[in-house]
Amino acid sequence: LKERKESGRRGRKPGRKTSSEKVDIKAKLERSRQSARECRARKKLRYQYLEELVADREKAVIALRTELERLIQWDRQMAENDSPNNDVDQLLKEIGILKQE
Repeated sequence: LKERKESGRRGRKPGRKTSSEKVDIKAKLERSRQSARECRARKKLRYQYLEELVADREKAVIALRTELERLIQWDRQMAENDSPNNDVDQLLKEIGILKQE
């Protein structure tokens, strides 16, 4: 009976890590760090993509506003002329509807 009690103390003590467990923890930490780096890189690429998308949309909005202004001016000129055949072709060429010859 005494032998069993003495041999019972030979087990691992709680809270102590073996060298292989320390290596496993270090490997796990390194994998976690690598995963975090990759996540940050993906996030950066996503934000760059979204910024490019916004810039493209802003350019499209500016182009549409410019076209709208030209159409409004054309409408005003048509209203001032009061006759539809006066320089209609010239106005259409100016706003880009008819190709210039």
